[in-house]
Amino acid sequence: MKINRHCCTLSVLLAGLLLSAPGRAAEPLPDSLVKSSKASEGSTDVATSGFETAAKAKADSKDATELEISAGGLASAGNSRSIAATSAGKFRLRRSSDQVGAAIAANYAESQVTKGEGLQTTVENFQGKVRYDRFLAGSFAVFGSVSARHDRFQGLELRINLDPGFGYYFIDEDKQQLWLEAGYDFQHDIRTDEARATSLAENYYLDKTNDRHSGRAFVGYTSELSDSVKVTTGLEYLQGFSPATNYRFNWDGAVTSAVGKGFSIATAVSVRYDHNPIPEVENTDITTSISLVYHLL
Repeated sequence: MKINRHCCTLSVLLAGLLLSAPGRAAEPLPDSLVKSSKASEGSTDVATSGFETAAKAKADSKDATELEISAGGLASAGNSRSIAATSAGKFRLRRSSDQVGAAIAANYAESQVTKGEGLQTTVENFQGKVRYDRFLAGSFAVFGSVSARHDRFQGLELRINLDPGFGYYFIDEDKQQLWLEAGYDFQHDIRTDEARATSLAENYYLDKTNDRHSGRAFVGYTSELSDSVKVTTGLEYLQGFSPATNYRFNWDGAVTSAVGKGFSIATAVSVRYDHNPIPEVENTDITTSISLVYHLL
């Protein structure tokens, strides 16, 4: 249900938590892709630590060559003192059924941690990503990406993520879509000696390197049953391979309907199931939301 600037919205939302299973003996799965994206908070991220989603080729897609470079800064003084800088570059090349994209980014910040003292470095990371998409027969797409990240404050000398996958539309019509996505994520971490020393001081040993393997499957469906009713649903399965005891299910469903002239109501249900949550935490969360929209014009 799309809402433009001519609409006023009354929404009652109950927010749920997507539980994972962190711990020393079991690495958590990457974050679910079934979630709302948050705006950047003074930094630029291009490297991904988790699953990639399939891209869909539009019927009117044309060949394109795009290059974008950006840079920015932030400074504050007074009760809090800080400086921050970020720079990024993006490139996209589309030729027929092939698409290649690349991105780089760097972020640096200093802030006053203790009042009366000088500025200290609080952010320092460098990132890069390359992705390839191949669109086949209109309804089928395969992709592969590799990203790298150096982050001083995450204790990473280098993090590499490899993500191949595919997407297929069984039904791809104006008022109805049914599609499947599947992907794999391999993550290789090389940790800094400083991070390992800090962990050892807390009686927790970190290996210099760490590998994580995970898989994802997703099926989605949308349908406009009539001019006034629309149904949307999606089921996602996340599976950890090391160990294989970690897996999660995420399901979302929503129905949007017009109830009168200018009025629409949307009801949504979200279920999050974690097979191996942290101790004393429920393995299932259910969230229900209702939104009422009135179109002025």
